[in-house]
Amino acid sequence: MTPPYHPPVKRSVEIAGHKTSISLEPLFWDMLRDAAVGEGVPVNALVARIDAERIRSQAPPGLAGAVRIWLVTRLVEAVPVQEAAGAGAP
Repeated sequence: MTPPYHPPVKRSVEIAGHKTSISLEPLFWDMLRDAAVGEGVPVNALVARIDAERIRSQAPPGLAGAVRIWLVTRLVEAVPVQEAAGAGAP
């Protein structure tokens, strides 16, 4: 795994037959690859799904921001409710 404080890396992805590039920190690229494996889809297909969700929102963020938001939301939703509720307890 790449150190967490590494500048963004630009990579090409294909969405609906069109190539575009996304700049993400290596940590997010690693998370995206792991998420795609977990979902059983290629990275391009997962990015296309995130893009489709993004453009349906009222104030869509940029694609890189949408990918980061999607990944963080996935992490937050993976935390069990009891663990989240007790996080601030002594």
